[in-house]
Amino acid sequence: MEKKRIALLGSTGSIGTNTLEVISRYRERYEVVALAAGSNLALLRQQIREFQPRLVSIRDLDHLEELREEVKPFHGEVIAGMEGLLQVARYEQADMVVSAICGAAGLLPTYEAAVAGKNIALANKESLIMAGGIIMDKAKSMGIQILPIDSEHSAIFQCLLGHNPKEIRRLILTASGGPFLFTPKEEFCKITYQQAIHHPTWSMGEKISLDSATLMNKALEVIEAHWLFNVPVDSIEVVIHPESVIHSMVEYWDGNILALLATSDMRLPILYALSYPERLPLDLPPLDLPRLGTISFHSPDVEKFPCLRLGYEAARQGQTAPAVMNAANEIAISAFKQGRINFCDIPKIIEETLNRHQPVPLREISDALWADRWGRQQARDIIGRLSC
Repeated sequence: MEKKRIALLGSTGSIGTNTLEVISRYRERYEVVALAAGSNLALLRQQIREFQPRLVSIRDLDHLEELREEVKPFHGEVIAGMEGLLQVARYEQADMVVSAICGAAGLLPTYEAAVAGKNIALANKESLIMAGGIIMDKAKSMGIQILPIDSEHSAIFQCLLGHNPKEIRRLILTASGGPFLFTPKEEFCKITYQQAIHHPTWSMGEKISLDSATLMNKALEVIEAHWLFNVPVDSIEVVIHPESVIHSMVEYWDGNILALLATSDMRLPILYALSYPERLPLDLPPLDLPRLGTISFHSPDVEKFPCLRLGYEAARQGQTAPAVMNAANEIAISAFKQGRINFCDIPKIIEETLNRHQPVPLREISDALWADRWGRQQARDIIGRLSC
């Protein structure tokens, strides 16, 4: 069997490390040929020694020579900076690119992977938030697949297999509700960063955990689903499901709803994206339904979690609005982490940034990058006034 050659963007993050764990179980099927990482050089050194990729990129040019020395006698190439990241994304020897960089930083490498004709296993939802139409059009023109790694979108993808997408009535995205589902809104301004990143059911990176706490993550997933499955935004519904057993659902015109149930482990959707259209075994304990007992569903409270409402509003505006919303969110959560604003200020900053914005068409990636810069600057200005 010829091995599938993988280039991994974001190798030291949560999705990246889970991806490498999955690959380590199937060495006969997969080969890691390229890695791109941020600042966790200690973990990256371990990954280089274990997987022996042919190309490695790090974010910081200042650490390039240090890493080259520390991984000797590694015979691959070590590069750095944005150009290094893009080289990994379009690496000629890779068959598939796993896009697992967090945030807007993942847009350009994801786009470059599509331009290079690589199949993409997508965990970087921000790529589609910022420039979904451009990326999906490029994927179509290049004849490549974009396979979702997000558990919700992987569930929808699997529920659509063998069915006519024209018969979809609605997509139903499930949400755990995050750590503050039952916390009174009056207490939101007292929430600390450490409380906000403690997710009740999933083990994830800090950024996505915080987005789950505000329900911004679900807002982003609505927009991602819109582009991945070509379904109108208003035909995508969010339902709170605290047990996180049903990962999402598809309702068809005849009223039948197909749902995917699984344990809350990111290795499942990662393996499916890598192995599609096959299914490979993963030694996880089976889902124990009798032990689970009752499962529940609730409507989301958009007054308590306004980020979800803002996501729908930005999606309906379209054009550059989602990119601006995403930029404002990234700046706001960074300010929250630094202690410059309160948890309850995050949606206020996003909403004011969107209110300042007049959406313009997205024709090229440069338009999305401009919207990202504009949104960040506006959010910084708003935060600066709050801090005075």
